[in-house]
Amino acid sequence: MITVYPFDQLGHIDHGWLNTRHHFSFANYYDPHRIHFSKLRVVNDDRIAAGKGFGLHPHDNMEIITYVRKGAITHQDSMGNTGRTAAGDVQVMSAGTGVYHSEHNLENEETILYQIWIFPNIHGVEPTWAARRFPKAAVKSGSLPVLVSGRADEIATGALPIYQDAAIYGGRIKAGGAVRQDIRGCAYLLASLGLMTVNGVVLAQGDGAEVVGEKTLDIVAESESEVLVIDLPDDSES
Repeated sequence: MITVYPFDQLGHIDHGWLNTRHHFSFANYYDPHRIHFSKLRVVNDDRIAAGKGFGLHPHDNMEIITYVRKGAITHQDSMGNTGRTAAGDVQVMSAGTGVYHSEHNLENEETILYQIWIFPNIHGVEPTWAARRFPKAAVKSGSLPVLVSGRADEIATGALPIYQDAAIYGGRIKAGGAVRQDIRGCAYLLASLGLMTVNGVVLAQGDGAEVVGEKTLDIVAESESEVLVIDLPDDSES
């Protein structure tokens, strides 16, 4: 079963410098029916004005993934890490025992990104941060490339590691193209760009969708599209 959450029905807060849509309850947006999905706690669709960003603030015991869709974000943290993550690339912070960090758009254009939080399956680890560039070319066939994973076989192929039995697959698909993505548990989809169908269900740009009870996703791009698939433990196990 695929349940779509349309973009215009997501939680919406415009701070001026930050225009954000919340797929789940976050900060001043609260929906008792949208607290989390399996181990997925937060998906924020953020638009950050040029020269603005999030000042130094703490996190602990959370896997925090940032997927940049336009522009770039510059990260600094209390571990001494500094890095710039550009469109199409990913950064991961395992907050573990605790870390302070800031995220700023130092570009001369708006930055658009997804911020994704996943509950870890191990608490109290030493905090870490890493970022990685991924291929920008559209996926022509087969499945989506793995970007982030807590599974040894996928980490071995170059996925950024997290502490959870979960994975994030993502990429662009040209208009008329199609991919088939297998998932191991349930999944949450993000239609980052374009119009697509997933097992015959239509997703428009900005939509999210919960997938339960389906292990293969046939994704067809009706226009040039970009999609993220967050593969999570079965909801019955969460």
